Amino acid sequence: MADVGGIAGERLKSFIERIERLEEEKRALAEDIKEVYAEAKGTGFDTKIMRQIIRIRKMDKDDLDEQETLLDLYKRALGMIPDFSEAKAAE
Repeated sequence: MADVGGIAGERLKSFIERIERLEEEKRALAEDIKEVYAEAKGTGFDTKIMRQIIRIRKMDKDDLDEQETLLDLYKRALGMIPDFSEAKAAE
């Protein structure tokens, strides 16, 4: 391929082909992951919870701590879990 408009055709083609191969590998990996989830579900595991665990394990510790603190705060504000400081004050 010749250079057209200052673009090296062979170099561009090489990048495109590499990306196409990687996209195909990504599709194959996604199918493998789907099969593992199906196997786990077949043995009684809750795949929704498994996905949450995997998401949590990927998170930075500080981000996870902040998220858990906010979640706890919001639950307390909505009365979903007792606020121990209010419970002690009522005694």
